[in-house]
Amino acid sequence: MNWQGSVPDGQRPARRGVAMLVALLCTPLFIRFLVRQGYGQFIRDDGPTSHHTKRGTPTMGGAVIIAATLLGYFLSHLLLILLDMSGLVEVTHSRFSLSALLVLFLITGLGLIGFLDDYTKISKQRSLGLTSLEKLAGQTVIAIIFALLALLVTNDSSRAPASTAISFVRDTSVDLAFAGPVLGVILFIIWANILIAGASNGVNLTDGLDGLATGASVMVFGAYSVIGIWQYNQNCQIAPGPNCYDVRDALDLAVVACSVAGACFGFLWWNASPAKIFMGDTGSLALGGGLAGLAITTRTELLLAVLGGLFVIITLSVIIQVASFKLTGKRVFRMAPLQHHFELLGWAEVTIVIRFWIVAGMCVAVGLGMFYAEWVANL
Repeated sequence: MNWQGSVPDGQRPARRGVAMLVALLCTPLFIRFLVRQGYGQFIRDDGPTSHHTKRGTPTMGGAVIIAATLLGYFLSHLLLILLDMSGLVEVTHSRFSLSALLVLFLITGLGLIGFLDDYTKISKQRSLGLTSLEKLAGQTVIAIIFALLALLVTNDSSRAPASTAISFVRDTSVDLAFAGPVLGVILFIIWANILIAGASNGVNLTDGLDGLATGASVMVFGAYSVIGIWQYNQNCQIAPGPNCYDVRDALDLAVVACSVAGACFGFLWWNASPAKIFMGDTGSLALGGGLAGLAITTRTELLLAVLGGLFVIITLSVIIQVASFKLTGKRVFRMAPLQHHFELLGWAEVTIVIRFWIVAGMCVAVGLGMFYAEWVANL
């Protein structure tokens, strides 16, 4: 039957569904592969004693999240391209966008660094993988490539995915290029490195209990799906006006966020307590990099600290613990990161995870409320 219809861009449920199904169905296969190879998690002896039972649990599960994300994004786009070429259905915005590809590059690049870190831990049977300098060097190289491409590569309308202006819910008047374009590029690279390192290490520190970081990531990436869709509908190219968003490729960024959220959702089935697999640094660095990349390309850099409030709180607990011990010789918490403090207080692991998920959800709700309130206030 020859009919003419229209398929709106993104097919967001399809992308999320593909990524979720890949993670849900392929994770057990990956678990069996890791078990055969003997790639199990090494547990520190100075951690909570309840974690000793997790020794040997397969790790590097973040590879499944990354693969599911990439398949969810690319397969859905290819399907739209085929539909468009068939002439049966009119498809809008079926092409890959630079903004989305850069975020996927960041996810994959940092995931590779995390994989090397995880593999070093497993092969040498120790809790420390790459040295801090090695890990930082790898993150820096990936971040610099991302920052340069995001800032300097423009489309036909001379719009780049990123901006030298510091952003909250949109670009602010604080511009890093205040002293010239060259200095602006340099300062933006430094700023991007801070955001990427902060987000990736924040998720990494949160990934200490079964399902904690995965569940929290689902919520934050879900929030970026909403933000991307809203920015597309109120984009200056579609609905010009004083309140529009000057964000390039907003809808395709929502597609990436949907794909990651779906991948995490499927992975959570196997990562929830009692976890059959851990995401490892492969997953935590990749997810943190994805969040930072979305924050930069959607021009919501400072809003990420609100949306990912749980990651910020847990990171601050480590900073406070280290600073207090070095300055006073005393510890504020029984153990850092914060989730282990509550473990040593006697809280059950599942109780901690659920309550921290509630905190993560509240942070996401506050962040989305601030995003929407700013738009309403400027009407």
